[in-house]
Amino acid sequence: MNPFFAHLGLTAPIIQAPMAGVQNHRLAAAVCASGALGSLPAAMLSPAALQAELQALKAATTAAFNVNFFCHATPASDHTCEARWQQTLAPYYRELGLASECIPSGSGRVPFNHDSADVLEPFRPAVVSFHFGLPAPDLLARVKSWGSLVLSCATTVNEALWLQAHGVDAIIAQGLEAGGHRGMFLTEDLSTQMGIYALLPRTVQAVTVPVIAAGGMAQPANLQTVKALGAAGVQIGTAYLCSDEATTSTLHRAALLSPAVQHTALTNVFTGRPARGIVNRIMRELGAMSPLAPSFPLATAAMAPLRAAAEAQGRSDFSPLWAGQNAAHVQARPASQITHDFIAAWRE
Repeated sequence: MNPFFAHLGLTAPIIQAPMAGVQNHRLAAAVCASGALGSLPAAMLSPAALQAELQALKAATTAAFNVNFFCHATPASDHTCEARWQQTLAPYYRELGLASECIPSGSGRVPFNHDSADVLEPFRPAVVSFHFGLPAPDLLARVKSWGSLVLSCATTVNEALWLQAHGVDAIIAQGLEAGGHRGMFLTEDLSTQMGIYALLPRTVQAVTVPVIAAGGMAQPANLQTVKALGAAGVQIGTAYLCSDEATTSTLHRAALLSPAVQHTALTNVFTGRPARGIVNRIMRELGAMSPLAPSFPLATAAMAPLRAAAEAQGRSDFSPLWAGQNAAHVQARPASQITHDFIAAWRE
């Protein structure tokens, strides 16, 4: 096993992907108990909620765990763009009997900052991971001062080289197959995005730190392939979406276990950044990648009331149904069973 993973005391180099909005500490704890690295997503947690989740996770496991944060630059409010977006969504508001006054303020996603670090520091997690690059140097230095190992996501070789130059301990190579948000941070050009079987070997050749494969890993059979291509480990998300411990909604689970799961696409209509999910009504009618969507994460606010109203009617027309391209292999069962299958597959 690579020294990065051996240091963490894992049975196999398996990381459960942090999945904001569909999990809490229970999934992370179950994965940790099974011999892999459980992850707690903190991108949508207030400092008080983060404190509570960390306390619960610490009480549930003595094993190493990962805490994940976004580190995007918060965009300036663009009233013209946001008004245009609201106008685009106005027919759906009328359909559902909603008033524009119900649009909440704020984005619901705050990048890693010193307030988050203040909460995190007493817990000194074994691993802290980031999405969309890395935080400011002073924040990164603070995390490293606790002895935490640092991970971040690269979607291109250039991003991997940048992350290595800025001090990460390992790199997650995120293939185009992955569900949820693309970790892109040096470019917005989607033509640069590669599948894992193209991205992984190029990244392994380019950097000296361990490279972890992500994207399309929802099936244990994939693990030996990426291992042969030089992966030091794998990060798995979609496979856990229907686990007993996930908080994935009933509507989202139903989509994952239906034929609809065979049709995923990158979309920016839910948050303003490209993210892979199951194609639904709003993606079909607006286009999966809309030039009208405000910058991440500002698109979220106007979509939230539509999502809530439709879900109350049992519809997922406006819900982000995040899923990777290999989601047809998702099963509803305990996270421990899922993890043990992946551990066994890696050790074959």
